[in-house]
Amino acid sequence: MSARMPLRETLEVLRAERRAGDVVITSMGSAREWMAMGPLDPLDFVFVPSSMGEAVPLGLGMALAQPTRRVIACSGDGSLLMNLGSLVTIASEAPENLVALIFANGVYEVTGAQPIPGRDVDFATMARASGIGSVFRFSDIAAWTVGARTALGERGPVCIVLDVAPVPDAVGPRSPGPTPARAAAFAAALQQR
Repeated sequence: MSARMPLRETLEVLRAERRAGDVVITSMGSAREWMAMGPLDPLDFVFVPSSMGEAVPLGLGMALAQPTRRVIACSGDGSLLMNLGSLVTIASEAPENLVALIFANGVYEVTGAQPIPGRDVDFATMARASGIGSVFRFSDIAAWTVGARTALGERGPVCIVLDVAPVPDAVGPRSPGPTPARAAAFAAALQQR
């Protein structure tokens, strides 16, 4: 894998393509960068309490519970490895409103940038082999900028793999507040919109 995109730029594209009413779930490195980009939307759920491996399964549950909303679950490749079977469950449940957005940087970024096992794992091929029919991979920011609307707009479940560069000297995200209060505010936002 040669080219890798800056994580922040890939998230800026996502933010630009996000539709009103979309739920965006972030954890670990994506949560850190998402929070740093500006005010959170009430339908953003920053999931950071020891959440490695949990964003995609949480997104699946949210998509099943909220079938009229697009749910975008953001996960790092290291986090996805901790719950790889979730791809098979997603394919089995087949929620049409779920997008799993995988940031593939080849490392466990927030714990010190240790290489993930199988650093050259092809997550797009794994998603297809799991039975997910709409799978995309981008390693160029110009291609992601042009292709994001199409990829995000596909009938789900959708898996999008973004080849991103590790963030130098990255640290784990801090929670934007107490989890129970944030969960209650998020639940209220789901009811209002």
